[in-house]
Amino acid sequence: MELREGFSVALDSVIANKMRAALTMLGIIIGVGAVITAVSIGKGAQKAVTERIQALGSNLLFIEAGSSRSGPVMAAVGSSIKLTRKDVEAVEAQCDEIIAVVPEFRRGAQVKAGNKNWNTRIVGTTPNYGEVRNVAVVAGRYFTAQEEQMRARVCLIGSTVKDNLFDSSEDPIGKTLRISRMNFQIIGVLETKGQSGGWMNPDDQVLIPLATAQMRLFGVDFINNAALQVADASLMDNAFYDVERVMRREHRLRDNQDNDFSIRNQADMVAVFTDTQKIFTLLLTGIAVVSLVVGGIGIMNIMLVSVTERTREIGVRKAVGAKRRDILMQFLMEAVALSLTGGFLGILVGVGASKILPRIGFNTAISLESIGVSCLFAAAVGIIFGIYPAFRAARQNAIVALRYE
Repeated sequence: MELREGFSVALDSVIANKMRAALTMLGIIIGVGAVITAVSIGKGAQKAVTERIQALGSNLLFIEAGSSRSGPVMAAVGSSIKLTRKDVEAVEAQCDEIIAVVPEFRRGAQVKAGNKNWNTRIVGTTPNYGEVRNVAVVAGRYFTAQEEQMRARVCLIGSTVKDNLFDSSEDPIGKTLRISRMNFQIIGVLETKGQSGGWMNPDDQVLIPLATAQMRLFGVDFINNAALQVADASLMDNAFYDVERVMRREHRLRDNQDNDFSIRNQADMVAVFTDTQKIFTLLLTGIAVVSLVVGGIGIMNIMLVSVTERTREIGVRKAVGAKRRDILMQFLMEAVALSLTGGFLGILVGVGASKILPRIGFNTAISLESIGVSCLFAAAVGIIFGIYPAFRAARQNAIVALRYE
């Protein structure tokens, strides 16, 4: 039997039993669709996180209080391990590769404008925040160095804060924003960056001068973190070690003592989020593969039923000259036809789901690799789970099969 003829006969058999074929293919459809959807969600999240981190600014190192062992959050609340503005100013002065530093103190707070209130993140920082962190203003301006030194009560708000505190037609510039019972004048609105996944929303924040945050609003003498801008991407490694050297000297750490601070670059941050996303993607893909295996078992089951139902047909074919190889290929092709048809429909389901999910807040990126792998896996499922029923059909005795009722 020629391959084309065998495949045509297999498709005719599938079409002749539409409902049974559809139920048999359901597991394959769900499995392939789930694999493509899971991979597209993983790829989309990875792309979104990478873009978000790159949008923080170019050639940046990030320094935080606390070693990688203790963790920056634990260290920040402790009394003995702190990062100060003096530390990062020393880094800027003594590291030739560093051209700008942006110290930041962050704390959540309730803000109020008129009769509306919103819980957001207050960021105390310096006037060069926008330039280094790549955040422009769409209305108004940034505060000046003089305003920062004078601890002025001025602020810039993100688009999320604006949307929740002011009407769409209302201009917030010049209005009063109340933060922890202290009035601030709004002097600027930040551009919309957009939120993706669980990454911190840059639109849901209020920027105020660092000195104002430390001395007037929160009464602290430390910062949470700082962004360090490196002159050129090729100098990132040198800058890393220079910053570490200066920081160890500023914190008076001996040679046998571990760092009480953490330094990360954008590539490290991308790698951390990518590794985490890969774990979730593999988990979801594993669940989808289980569905494919269940679909394969369904194909084996229905093919065994088909062999039993068509025993007399097998006897007639053998009586007119069909060889065991022909019978084997016929039933194997039927199993592969079921699997590939289910795989094709699964691709449509997966691509369709990947197109719909962004409308409800998910980031997706359709991967051609996942589509190709899904097709190959579907074909493999058809061959693996169809080979036993095909062998069983091929081993039928022609005389016994003809006498079968």
